[in-house]
Amino acid sequence: MDPHLKSYPLLSYVLSRLPSMSSSKPHYDPPSDLEQPPPASSSSANHPSIVDEMPNLSHPKVLASMTHAIFDVAQTRSVLQTLGPRPDHESVDMARSKLAEINSGLSKSLEELVLSPRPADVDQAEWRAHLAEKEQRIRQEAEKEMSMYKSILQLDEMHEAYEKLVKQAEERLIKIYEKAGEVEESLEQIEETDPEVVGILEEAQGKGLERVDLCGRKLRFLPEAFGKISGLLSFNLSGNQLEVIPDSLAGLQKLEELNVSSNLLESLPDSIGLLQNLKILLSVYLNKLRSLPTSICKMRSLHFLDAHFNELRGLPDEIGRLTNLEVLNVRCNFSDLTELPESLGELTNLKELDISNNQINALPDSFGRLDKLTKLNVDQNPLVVPPKEIVDQGVDAIKMFMAERWVDKLAEEERESMMEVNEVEETGWLTRSASMLKSYASVVGETVSTYLGSAGPRDPVLDEAR
Repeated sequence: MDPHLKSYPLLSYVLSRLPSMSSSKPHYDPPSDLEQPPPASSSSANHPSIVDEMPNLSHPKVLASMTHAIFDVAQTRSVLQTLGPRPDHESVDMARSKLAEINSGLSKSLEELVLSPRPADVDQAEWRAHLAEKEQRIRQEAEKEMSMYKSILQLDEMHEAYEKLVKQAEERLIKIYEKAGEVEESLEQIEETDPEVVGILEEAQGKGLERVDLCGRKLRFLPEAFGKISGLLSFNLSGNQLEVIPDSLAGLQKLEELNVSSNLLESLPDSIGLLQNLKILLSVYLNKLRSLPTSICKMRSLHFLDAHFNELRGLPDEIGRLTNLEVLNVRCNFSDLTELPESLGELTNLKELDISNNQINALPDSFGRLDKLTKLNVDQNPLVVPPKEIVDQGVDAIKMFMAERWVDKLAEEERESMMEVNEVEETGWLTRSASMLKSYASVVGETVSTYLGSAGPRDPVLDEAR
């Protein structure tokens, strides 16, 4: 048994099955492997536990997929079996020491060669040719001596790289098996609950579909193949048991409406931002979303975003880039949602906003810029800004209050900025004035001293320290 495979039972099993593969094996003839059991029945007899624990290994397509995934491992393993086992540590250390010793000798020989004096009766060009020939001979002899030790180090490096390759291959096989298990489970569930889902996929391959409604089918897994229905405009996945949305949905480049409400989603894929034509999102309410991916801020066509009844802890900082958004509903995220981003004020086309039943204590200062906002619900929030008396007066009063607050904030920032500028200017003027006075006093002192003469009496007032 290959010592590298002791800790990797799945890889060991797939390698042992290579000789028994027929149409699904890689396009190469694997060498006979004396360390592996014979094909067919005896191979499975040697791996009863792993087959019992992982029954999908008996599926031909799963095994074929795994076999192709480890082609590089099988090939490298065959090469290493030809070259021999990995050198021990003593051999590797000795090889490194010898190489260092040879290199040192080579450097010394070349240095002596360069410093050797040219005989007086030898032409300079002829001497250079002689030196070049001798240098080449010295290097060839050193390289010949080093080749054996380099081979030892190269073999050691190949075995080390193989160990890493084996580890990566085992991880790949585990992922392939897990994915195969999910697909198998989902296909069984689809067939048990609603065979029509399979029919929809088959129909989509024959002709373009614009609308697909899978509402209330108890789906726990969405086949990635749905991402290939390129002409789809509307996709309804509400009322299922989905925990994830596959990244493949990014392939629905024409999609305009997506409904994934009433599922078990904890997140949305970042690839959702690639749906540049999406206008209605998502109806993502009644899920377990803790955040929205920042990629949704790239969806410039988005008009409607409903994410109420989730566990949102905030909105993306760049949500203001959704300049075509008209309706935003994030109510009932309860204790999780405590603030709104400052960029909210950049949603210049926003008409309806519902942030009720959260823990928001202040609207962002930019709120007054929402000129088109006509419908607002801020109930059941511990709002301090704006105060309750303003909130009770309705959306226009709130917008006016926040707009005035915004203007006051800008004015205060401008005043502070001007004060800083004036401070700098005044400080500079005082510094320059003090410098000028000092110079002037020095000149005046010298002039008075010259006028009175060195022997003349001095006024004691002039000698006072200042």
